[in-house]
Formats: sequence, structure tokens, C-alpha cells
Amino acid sequence: MAADHEAIASIVRTFFAAFTSGPESAARLDALRAVFLSEAVIVRTGGGEPAVYGVDSFIAPRQALLSGGTLVDFSEWELRGRTEVFGDIAHHFGSYAKAGVQDGTPFTARGMKTLQLVRTSAGWRISAVAWDDERDGVEIGPDHWPAWLPTTGPPVRDAR
Repeated sequence: MAADHEAIASIVRTFFAAFTSGPESAARLDALRAVFLSEAVIVRTGGGEPAVYGVDSFIAPRQALLSGGTLVDFSEWELRGRTEVFGDIAHHFGSYAKAGVQDGTPFTARGMKTLQLVRTSAGWRISAVAWDDERDGVEIGPDHWPAWLPTTGPPVRDAR
């Protein structure tokens, strides 16, 4: 069981590392592609109709955004998460933050992401991802907030 949690933690790190602008963004997104099932489903929510992507339709516009120069100094990182495993299925649910500069304007945001994983002959792979960001009336609750992080103000990276 510890090996499963370690393997899934590595996938979660690969997932978040992929969303970093600048050099090597293509390599990080290729690494992300490798941890998805080829038919995985990715869903962005946010108060309106969900946007549903396949792996390639999700990665292609992010590659353009992360390497195109209009989004700089961007990264995403997990704040707090938990993984549950049962046999050959697993679920990772966690809070995250992101920050960057888009078209010259700095921004920060936080939200929650859920990753569904399955064990394959090649190891654990992501079968589905969904996320939602904080907005009026939708905030990260205390169960998903790291104890070291203030509950107000912009997202802060873990510098412990």
C-alpha cells in the first residue's frame, strides 16, 4: 500500500509540475501526457457549463499558453491533498494555488482538484481530472487548508 501511495504522489507531482511557464514546458507536458490513460477525461468547472477535454485537447492549448510568452512566471502547486486507494482504483483530492503574470497583469487563484487513477499493467495512470476555482460563494474549507498557510490573502508557496 505504501508503494501505491508513493507512485500516486509522484503522478500528482508530475501533474502540478506540468503547469509551469517557460523553458522545458513542452517536456513537462509530455511527462504529464505519459501519466494519463489515452482516453482520460479532463473537466474544468467554474460556475457555468463544464468544459470537457480529452488528453490532447487539454494539453495543446496549455502548451501554447505556457510557452507563448503571454503567460509568464506561472506555476501551480498543491496546498494539501489526500489519496485513497482501494484495489486498482485511487482518488486524490486536494487544494491548490496558482500564480503568474498574464498579458502584463499579475494574478493568483486557488481551488480544488480531483484526480481519479487506475492501476494498469504499466502502473498507475490518471483516468479523470476535474477542478474548480474559488469564487464568490465557493471557498476552500478548513479540511483542505494547510495549517501553515494563512486563510486570507494571496496564495503562498510552501517554503518550509
